[in-house]
Amino acid sequence: MQDLTEPVFLSDPLSLPDPVPAVGCTVCAALDQQREAARRIGDLAAVSDSNIEIRRHPHPGRS
Repeated sequence: MQDLTEPVFLSDPLSLPDPVPAVGCTVCAALDQQREAARRIGDLAAVSDSNIEIRRHPHPGRS
């Protein structure tokens, strides 16, 4: 049986670079503005949420 008392090391999702909003996309631009407003007030959860939404927002030719 595996010993479950060992520490678990998880990656820090906040250490990833911020995604770049797609040029000309008004949705990405709005998310970028929300992200910067959240960063100014120290709301890192909202910064992370905006990053996830920007990454998941679909654009043709974008992987």
